Amino acid sequence: MILTLIIAFLSLIALMIIHEFGHFVIAKKFGVKVEEFGIFYPPKIAGVKFGETVYSINLIPLGAFVRIYGEEGGVDDYRSFAALAIWKRILIVLGGVLAFWVASCIIFSVVFGIGANVPVGDQDVAGVNGTMVTIIDVQPNSPAAAAGLRAGDELLGFHKIADFQNLVQANKGKEITLTVTRKGKEITATMTPRATYPAGQGPTGISLERFANIIKKYPWYQAPLQGIVYTGQVTVGELTSIYGFFASLIGGHGVPAGAELAGPVGITLFLSRAADYGLGFFLYFIGSLSVLLAIFNLLPIPALDGGKLLFLIIEKAMKKPVPVNWEQGLTIFCFVTLIALSLFITVKFDFPRVVEFWKAGL
Repeated sequence: MILTLIIAFLSLIALMIIHEFGHFVIAKKFGVKVEEFGIFYPPKIAGVKFGETVYSINLIPLGAFVRIYGEEGGVDDYRSFAALAIWKRILIVLGGVLAFWVASCIIFSVVFGIGANVPVGDQDVAGVNGTMVTIIDVQPNSPAAAAGLRAGDELLGFHKIADFQNLVQANKGKEITLTVTRKGKEITATMTPRATYPAGQGPTGISLERFANIIKKYPWYQAPLQGIVYTGQVTVGELTSIYGFFASLIGGHGVPAGAELAGPVGITLFLSRAADYGLGFFLYFIGSLSVLLAIFNLLPIPALDGGKLLFLIIEKAMKKPVPVNWEQGLTIFCFVTLIALSLFITVKFDFPRVVEFWKAGL
């Protein structure tokens, strides 16, 4: 568990580094002076200077950053960000977002090269015949734990989660026998579903997910094209979901059913769980997350790339830059707001997940 958490955390940081590298490469291409490329956030632990750029390792493990000369405005120098034509500045700003999509294309290309089982719930999926109902969590001191069942076990004889739930509801207080596969071996377990049980655990104390082999394995020369196409499909799907999320909030309906809010801690936990289901699904999750981060960064909010892009569009329309103090003030305000929102989500939603994760046997 600890190893998968470390892998998940490093994978998330890697996405942040890739994002900043996108800004870095295009800025260098246009001859802008890049003052620092940092992994994690200051205070600085160590740094080395190559050419005119300092490459640093910092203390706070929340991402990465690139410090571009003149990006904050108020600098009159031909090597500064502010001195560039607007279209070049737009490309530098978009570089990080594009890096997320490029990373997704590469990741999904690998996924199509190895194949992957993907969660599908109980809905029928066109073109998919084989599905598997898999245990993704076992509560301690539950009938499932007493029977020796583990996360990752595949239930045999059940095509949908509802089939298992119906069996349990019909046999509360009675012993049932299950057959599961674990690392290629069949194991038989007996347990008695509870008539009364702790909140959130259910009669058996297990959580289930239904997987299907949605992503078929392709030859190496076809996998990249499939990865690019699938990145586009995931982008459309994410945009639709985000639209539904905000439409529900604006309409006063609250968070849509099934939607899960997560901060950095929660995302790391989700990635860790994805790693338990094999390399294919882990990479699938990272690729999907990379697309989501690309879209999120395009939101027109100061402190995000989309906010910087908005200021540049306003500058183009007004034929003069937005006052530096206005831009900096709005950016700082939105940055603090985003941090506060992230902390709220972490405390309200992520910490309970950490507790559950710990109880499950971390």
